[in-house]
Amino acid sequence: MRPSHDDSRTPAHGSPDTPASGEPVPAPLPDGSYSVYPYQGLGAGRPGPAKRTARSRAMLVAGALAVVLGAAGLLLPAQYVVESPGPTFNTLGSAGDSEIIQIEGRPSYPTDGELDLTTVYVSGGPSTNISIFQALGGWVDTNDVVYPTEFLYAPGTTSDEVDEENAAAMTSSQEAATAAALTHLDIGYTQELTVAAVVEGAPAEGVLQAGDTVVAVGDTRIDGIDTLRSVLNDGGGTAAEITVRRDGNEVTESVTPRQSDSGTYQLGIELATSFEFPFDVSIGAGMEQVGGPSAGMMFALGIVDRLTPESMTGGKHFAGTGTIDAAGNVGPIGGIRQKLIGASDAGAEYFLAPADNCGEVVGHVPDGLDVVRVSTLDEAINAVEKLAAGGSAADLPQCTP
Repeated sequence: MRPSHDDSRTPAHGSPDTPASGEPVPAPLPDGSYSVYPYQGLGAGRPGPAKRTARSRAMLVAGALAVVLGAAGLLLPAQYVVESPGPTFNTLGSAGDSEIIQIEGRPSYPTDGELDLTTVYVSGGPSTNISIFQALGGWVDTNDVVYPTEFLYAPGTTSDEVDEENAAAMTSSQEAATAAALTHLDIGYTQELTVAAVVEGAPAEGVLQAGDTVVAVGDTRIDGIDTLRSVLNDGGGTAAEITVRRDGNEVTESVTPRQSDSGTYQLGIELATSFEFPFDVSIGAGMEQVGGPSAGMMFALGIVDRLTPESMTGGKHFAGTGTIDAAGNVGPIGGIRQKLIGASDAGAEYFLAPADNCGEVVGHVPDGLDVVRVSTLDEAINAVEKLAAGGSAADLPQCTP
């Protein structure tokens, strides 16, 4: 039976198989008649061309927007810092056209071999921006280490502040390295301690001032931090008469030190150290882009070698890292794994590592590189001299698990 002419689902023109105005098409039944409802076969219920076009456009716009947002996210700066192996510098050699260590006013001697300071490339942080691609590359590259920016830098730190801090640390390490080298060689120099700040609530608050130079405690002249600590500890917490130079005049103030958790007696002041050496030692020419305190020990080794007639290295290739103070104590640094790789890539045979970094050294020593553990400048010099004479690194202090 065919549908009546008033059936709204019947096409207005043409055969029953021809669509009109996007309406559904009646499907023939097995007996040849037509149903007022289309046969539910393949394609049944599909939207018409107009609806399909609108939906396709919406999907294309949404897809394009997702691609744009994704690309923007990948290109925006990532809040990570990547540390990579950096170049090495032979402290006995030159950087550019200048010797790294220059000595005037005292005889110095030619050297052979190499005493390399090691560095780390730092990408990201306040100084430079990196993309998420660079951060991902750092995660993939086993030679690199990736840190969240806030792990290394306080919020709000600027690139200028980082550069200034690194430059100040480098200058301080060079002065301490010179002092340590001269101490080892028994060459006299003077050292002054200046109050950089007074800790709030400390015994010295309201008594000592920033800018005061500590001259004496009682009858003892202060020629360095070790002397100051010793005389305060010997006093056992009794009131100390502190003589300082203030605005060109010497003033004596009474301060009662307070015992710290470690058992030592302290005034509660932050000190800055300045030195006056008997001759000029200039360090770091051609290394303006290198900052921080971690080259101190290698600078000190280079100075000792330059001031000693006999060659310390015996022509061998050493590398190392570590902070140093005027007394010759070697301290830990950051990026030890990257520095080991940099030293190996530069062809070093031996690496001098701070004892406090040994936990990061174990399991990360490149093939062909022997690591010796050191805690003081004297230990480092002893290690270099023994290895230069043909000794074995295995007979020297090691970083062990």
